[in-house]
Amino acid sequence: MPELPEVETVRMGLAEWVTGRTVAAVEVRHPRAIRRHLPGDAHFAAVLTGRTILDVARRGKYLWLPLDSGDAVIAHLGMSGQLLMQPADAADEKHLRVRFTFTDGGPQLRFVDQRTFGGLSVSEGGAELPGEISHIARDPMDPLFDDAAFSARLRGRHTEIKRALLDQTLISGVGNIYADEALWRAKLHGARPTDKLSKPAVARLLGHVRDVLSEAIVAGGTSFDELYVDVNGESGYFDRSLNAYGREGEPCGRCGAIMRRESFMNRSSFSCPRCQPKPR
Repeated sequence: MPELPEVETVRMGLAEWVTGRTVAAVEVRHPRAIRRHLPGDAHFAAVLTGRTILDVARRGKYLWLPLDSGDAVIAHLGMSGQLLMQPADAADEKHLRVRFTFTDGGPQLRFVDQRTFGGLSVSEGGAELPGEISHIARDPMDPLFDDAAFSARLRGRHTEIKRALLDQTLISGVGNIYADEALWRAKLHGARPTDKLSKPAVARLLGHVRDVLSEAIVAGGTSFDELYVDVNGESGYFDRSLNAYGREGEPCGRCGAIMRRESFMNRSSFSCPRCQPKPR
């Protein structure tokens, strides 16, 4: 699933292409793509037609497009969702789910989703922050993220550090890939108890989280297959810089020990047995 760097890359691309443009028409080609918009596809198209997109914003892994009506379009990419800008005469994608055309006749915005786990919806009055995603915490790249409050909440919980990093109500945008990368840099095993971490250790880890996310944004995110691309259909290349994720059986880039893979919440964690010893 796309994490903060991938979603931020899409946000920046969309902001360049759609801000200030007015929607001429919306075509819903698959009802599952707007399943969270309970009034249905006709209503979805009607409330968006004639509306001007004011900006493109993000909270964690969610995007929203504030409209001049005061409403907003919420977008979540799911496992395979893509928001693409395409010329009006470009052939339809095989998994095209929703198409936005604009009054200027320029490039269309297309939502393409092979697995249909992602989706779009309209948040009534949600231009500033949709209520549907208000429970999601700020991410560490947000200027208003409160480091001290995060540290206090983290150290006040009795859980494992990686589980905490993936809790979107505590800190948003961090998923499996970037959690492993930040933990490798901090020399912490994902099973370390949060209530045993010192304030300096939390601050150090948070710094590594920010560094990893920043570097991944510059690289356009991480693409392991053709499912994640930016709005221009281009892949990210942060996979070339991964130190932990997916490197089972390879030497640690810091100490040379063979990297391990462990099961974690129906997925995998990757770490160095020497640099990141398991807690006793």
